[in-house]
Amino acid sequence: MTTVKLLTDAEASPEARAVFDDIRKTRKSDFVNNAWRAQANHPAMLKRNWEHAKATMAPGTLDAVTKEMIYLTVSIMNNCEYCIHSHSFFARQKGMTEEQYGEMLSVIGLATDGNRMMTAMQVPPDDKFKVG
Repeated sequence: MTTVKLLTDAEASPEARAVFDDIRKTRKSDFVNNAWRAQANHPAMLKRNWEHAKATMAPGTLDAVTKEMIYLTVSIMNNCEYCIHSHSFFARQKGMTEEQYGEMLSVIGLATDGNRMMTAMQVPPDDKFKVG
């Protein structure tokens, strides 16, 4: 159950509706998902987070699938059910294969196990790996 109302377009403020319109335009879709509808309760936060997401996920040196898979990995590590589902969807929509998904899960498992061991043993990083 949400802790805030998921605002419809009619319920949202003019500022929030302007962000909804930009989401639709940017994504070339009429769909505005629940993450944005929840944030519409706080229009300044909605606008700030949408602008950050739009800039970060825009074309860059990382391809769209890689960006979505990174977002998905962080979502899995943070146990965010909403983000796991939405970014699995977006990653598949942008071309992630089931083989890539399985390989990503294997890397997450390896990293999780390795992180726990290195943390438990307090292994210092090799000088070779340090920047500067």
